[in-house]
Amino acid sequence: MAVFIEGFAEIGNNLRLDVYVSDILKLISRSQFKNRFVKATVNGRAAKASRLLKHGDRYVIELKDEEDVSAAAMPEEIPLQIVYEDKNVVVLDKPQGMVVHPAHGNWSGTLANALLWHFKTEPGLGTLPRAGLVHRLDKDTSGLIIAGKNAKAQDFLAAQFRNRTVKKTYLAISRGVPAAESGIVDNWLARDEKNRKRFAPAPEGKGKRAISEWKVLASTQNYAILELGLKTGRTHQLRVHCKTLLCPILGDPIYGTKDRLFPDASLMLHACKLAIRLPGHDEQSEFSAAIPERFRHVIEKLGLDTRQCRTVFPWQH
Repeated sequence: MAVFIEGFAEIGNNLRLDVYVSDILKLISRSQFKNRFVKATVNGRAAKASRLLKHGDRYVIELKDEEDVSAAAMPEEIPLQIVYEDKNVVVLDKPQGMVVHPAHGNWSGTLANALLWHFKTEPGLGTLPRAGLVHRLDKDTSGLIIAGKNAKAQDFLAAQFRNRTVKKTYLAISRGVPAAESGIVDNWLARDEKNRKRFAPAPEGKGKRAISEWKVLASTQNYAILELGLKTGRTHQLRVHCKTLLCPILGDPIYGTKDRLFPDASLMLHACKLAIRLPGHDEQSEFSAAIPERFRHVIEKLGLDTRQCRTVFPWQH
């Protein structure tokens, strides 16, 4: 899959194309640009990464997707927490702090590296694109993720994500309590023009439409346990939508603020349920991941009533 960057140069003369993308647009670093560069045109003509831009030049750049770059990942012996496995798929509980695919700054220690090692005992699996993975979680989000163990299974799973038939449920602890017990956030998200690492609500038609469902499971003081559901899968979607509700996720280093009661809290977002059809099955299978210890610590300190949560999430394993 390719990624395209296009537009008109808004600077003076004699700035290289790769420098413009990294230093002016601040989309990716120069080393990332070098690793992912495929081809480019300036004013309709083929151009190298070193091409000097003039004000008003029209550029179109094709880059490899980060996942394509990660195709050359090396197997690494890293423990995996396997929730379910058969001849076609493996369902994992990804720990917080683990990157899914190798990319700039994280070329090793990723879930893809770990899966390639896990697949070493089964001939052919080590050559699967993206180590069989068909979706991703943010580095700081823990929880369920699924991978195919052969090309047919990988395509079967990926089609369900494209068609939005997969049901993904998350658990979050927020700073602030929503005004209602449940609801839907439906808006458009685009990169924040002031900070390219962030996403923000945008006018309709700009960026991508993002839809999330939310429900308050328990609350006390200025904190709440939220059940979150994804209708679309945009980058940082749940994190931005919680901030939109004026209830940023506790421990969010990008969209939240330091919390006085939990100054050392890490991102309290966990993919706890996944419902998806497996190859050879007529109905969806549902998988669940145990609640991480970091959640239990916060919940116990707040004295939250989790009785309602137990009807929804597997608190005891």
